[in-house]
Amino acid sequence: MKEIIQFFKTHSGYARMKDLKQAGFHTRNIRTLLDNGFIEKIKPGLYRLTDIPQTDGIPLSFIDVCKSIPKGIICLISALEYHGLSMINPSEVYVAIPNSEKPQTIEYPPVRIFYFRERFYDFGIETRKDSYEFIKIYNPEKTICDMFRYRNKLGEDLALEGLKNYLKRKDADIAKLHEYAIKCKVKTVMLPYIKAMVIV
Repeated sequence: MKEIIQFFKTHSGYARMKDLKQAGFHTRNIRTLLDNGFIEKIKPGLYRLTDIPQTDGIPLSFIDVCKSIPKGIICLISALEYHGLSMINPSEVYVAIPNSEKPQTIEYPPVRIFYFRERFYDFGIETRKDSYEFIKIYNPEKTICDMFRYRNKLGEDLALEGLKNYLKRKDADIAKLHEYAIKCKVKTVMLPYIKAMVIV
């Protein structure tokens, strides 16, 4: 059992069943670790240590999702909260994948998947990394524009809150925000709000 736990530790706390089998570990012993709470099942074939160290600034749930869904990018309300643009702490992790991908299954944490068209998916992506792991997440400008794209589904008030908080930041880049609004097809909707908030 100790050898299996050590295998997890040398692989950033995560391991896939196929890799465990290739390393010579018996599924019976893996099941015992699971039943006794030493490891947790994230999705079929993917496990992680229960007492994995908490990362600095990166929620463990984000790492679980990015490990489970390789093309997943943290988006919308989850990204809004991560960037400090909203006080809402969603109960689900919001993640974007290309609409050409097959439906994803993940047992934990709770996720809400959005299938983005390629033209909305593949820009504005940041990689956030600390000493332990990394995630992919949309940058603040892309996140705000996506919130306006989904304003009818997620609420225009959240989109406006994110925009207002962003424009208060010293590092706010209106030119970049304008560029992303064009790419996300929300320029007509956002521009009046930007003008009103900047003037105020």
